[in-house]
Amino acid sequence: MSTSETLARLEATIAERRDADPSSSYVAKLHARGIGKIAQKLGEEATETVIAALTEDDKALVGEAADLIFHLMVLLGTRNVPFASVLDELDRREGVSGIAEKASRPRS
Repeated sequence: MSTSETLARLEATIAERRDADPSSSYVAKLHARGIGKIAQKLGEEATETVIAALTEDDKALVGEAADLIFHLMVLLGTRNVPFASVLDELDRREGVSGIAEKASRPRS
């Protein structure tokens, strides 16, 4: 199975479960609690990923990275942003220096 197929399948599953019964679906439960809770959960998963990278083995890091990507996809889905848009942005940045790319962003 290719990476893009895996991500497309996951994105479809998340979309399908978003409006399910929150008592039977973790995605629906997160969605029912709102974008603030989803964003908070994404932050928690990011922290857990960092901790795993610094203190745990590769298996733990892979598990935390999977949780992080999953929760990112839930957040993107809540905002109706397709994961393909993220991939398109990565494609756009390919071959561009990270320093140059960051300097080209509008200041907020």
